[in-house]
Amino acid sequence: MRSAPRHVDVLTYLFAVVFAYGTAVHLVQLAGGGGDPYPGAPTAIAWFFVTLVVLDPLAAVLIARRRRIGLMLGATTLLLDSTANAVVNYPPYDPTGGVTAGRVGQAVVTALAVLLVLAAPRLWRWYR
Repeated sequence: MRSAPRHVDVLTYLFAVVFAYGTAVHLVQLAGGGGDPYPGAPTAIAWFFVTLVVLDPLAAVLIARRRRIGLMLGATTLLLDSTANAVVNYPPYDPTGGVTAGRVGQAVVTALAVLLVLAAPRLWRWYR
């Protein structure tokens, strides 16, 4: 059995860490937010952010174990997270002008989503 190319190892590690970090971020938001960790967010989006406490670590483990379902779950999760963040970080939910921390975060999540979507076909053959 051939060993995977270095880029497979690097991308696998990168995305496992990304989802582990996402887990920590959402746990901190839940712990610090009290009864309403996402004030002002539409209910469906707030609930989605809560589910990331389960989806993010699941994606991290599946990707770390090189499971194809992890690539699909990870890409779907990042795409939905990017979309949800876009909704809550721009008008009408956030009328603030210019660059904000939320908008920078949304841009990073979007970039990671695009990277995973583009990398998934190359990783697919090395995952099971």
